[in-house]
Amino acid sequence: MNVAVAIAQDSLAARANRVAAIAAEHADAVDAEARFPREAVDALRAEKLLSVQIPIALGGEGASITEIAELCSILGQACAASAMVFAMHQIKLSSLVEHGNGSEWHCDFMRRIARDQLLLASATTEGGIGGNMRNSICAIRIEGDRCFLEKDATVISYGAHADAILITSRSHADAASSDQVLTVFIKGQYTLERTIEWNTLGMRGTCSDGFLFKGEAPAGQILPKPFAEIAAQSMLAISHLLWSGVWYGIATDAVARAQAFVRAAARKSPGSPPPGALRLAEVSSLLQMVKSNVVAGLKVYEEAKADADRLSSMAFAVAMNNVKIASSEMILPIINHAMLICGIMGYKNGTPYSLGRHLRDAHSAQLMISNDRILGNTSTMLLVHKQDTSLLG
Repeated sequence: MNVAVAIAQDSLAARANRVAAIAAEHADAVDAEARFPREAVDALRAEKLLSVQIPIALGGEGASITEIAELCSILGQACAASAMVFAMHQIKLSSLVEHGNGSEWHCDFMRRIARDQLLLASATTEGGIGGNMRNSICAIRIEGDRCFLEKDATVISYGAHADAILITSRSHADAASSDQVLTVFIKGQYTLERTIEWNTLGMRGTCSDGFLFKGEAPAGQILPKPFAEIAAQSMLAISHLLWSGVWYGIATDAVARAQAFVRAAARKSPGSPPPGALRLAEVSSLLQMVKSNVVAGLKVYEEAKADADRLSSMAFAVAMNNVKIASSEMILPIINHAMLICGIMGYKNGTPYSLGRHLRDAHSAQLMISNDRILGNTSTMLLVHKQDTSLLG
């Protein structure tokens, strides 16, 4: 049996667990050195996991967002930076899968991603607009069958390590800031001049430096649908869901370390409740709340996926916003609980119970699309939309 067939017959979870083992081995070094998790990404390529979302007809495996969220959780338990790279890649890939299947060029590109296991990066932020990805200052220029773009991208996810970048811009020089398109540029079609170094509290291995981007490519690489539709119908929801999968993974590993600490204490003092046992019970319930939130959000997305009107509805947007808010805000109390259980052994680096990396990585959750921005958008929608109160969805 050849390697490709063996991989295809293996479960997604088994393959992700093999990658996670490699990612965990290097997680502390990736964080300490703020370096790209190349070992984990190489393992993702070897396991053919970068293309699992691509339809089977185009060389992928047609994996659902629910299945991919589970992979994000598995990786998040090992190395949050590796998991976030995988999640961001899949978020960009979703734009192609959901909105590029009517374009010959984009279908061919998906075949190439599956064949060569290309890594996709994102460039939606820009100097002058901050994190508001639904507005652009730069505009793409089309001359004949070529397109040209220059963008001051304050963040490009692992931009220096990607094989292609999906980048937003205004659709033309006279377009409104919200009239945007999303364009694929493949390595060799663009240059990157680093302008901002990624020196952060956590998620250090994502290496999301800022760059001055300059690209030239065939105009056919512009996705045919407006970015407003891409964002509303797939990208924002999938971002919230896959990020939440990563955060759930971080929290799960923190609780697992706390549980291991309590068990070790119990073995030393058989017959008496170990310190931290009650807090462990408390944190278990908090973790279940996060899991329930993510699972419910995935169910809503999978049910709405076939209905473009529902995907663009206020009810759907509010539901997805709430998934992100709840997940990102709950993981910090969970890790704090775990830290209190593990005590100084959780506070110190280099122990089996260390939680410093988890805590620092988790602080990014409320900032990745600012919770304040999301709450502002939700509050505006709730002025005209009635809150869904049914338990039946």
